[in-house]
Amino acid sequence: MDVMKIGMIGIAGVFLSILVKEIKPAFSLLISITVCIMIFFFLTEKLWYLVDTFQSFGEYLTIQNSYLKSLMKILGITYLADFSSNICKDAGYHAVAGQIEIFGKLSILAVSTPILAAILETIQNFVMS
Repeated sequence: MDVMKIGMIGIAGVFLSILVKEIKPAFSLLISITVCIMIFFFLTEKLWYLVDTFQSFGEYLTIQNSYLKSLMKILGITYLADFSSNICKDAGYHAVAGQIEIFGKLSILAVSTPILAAILETIQNFVMS
C-alpha cells in the first residue's frame, strides 16, 4: 500500500500547491519541491531493498561483483537525474532539465561501458568457437 501513500501525498501536494500558487507563487514551488523530497525518501527504502536483492543475486550467480555495482550505479544515476530534471521542469527551467537529462544519459553510458565490453567479448568468444 506504499503506492497509495505516495499517490495521496502527491495529489495532496499538487492541490495545496495549486491553492497557494494564486497567493504566493514562490511558496507553491517550495511545496512542490518538499513533496518531491518526501516521496524521494520513501523511494530510498525501496532502493535499499533492491540493493539487498542484487547482492543476493551475486551470491547465487557467477556474475562479477563489479557488474552488480555498475547496475546499482546506473539505477542511482537514473533516479537522481530524473528527480533533478523534474524539479527543474516544475520550476520552469526546461533547458537546465534537458542538460541534466543529457548528463545522466552520458553518465549511464560511461558506467555501462565495461558491461557492454564484456557482452561483446562473450559474443566474440561464442562466434570464434
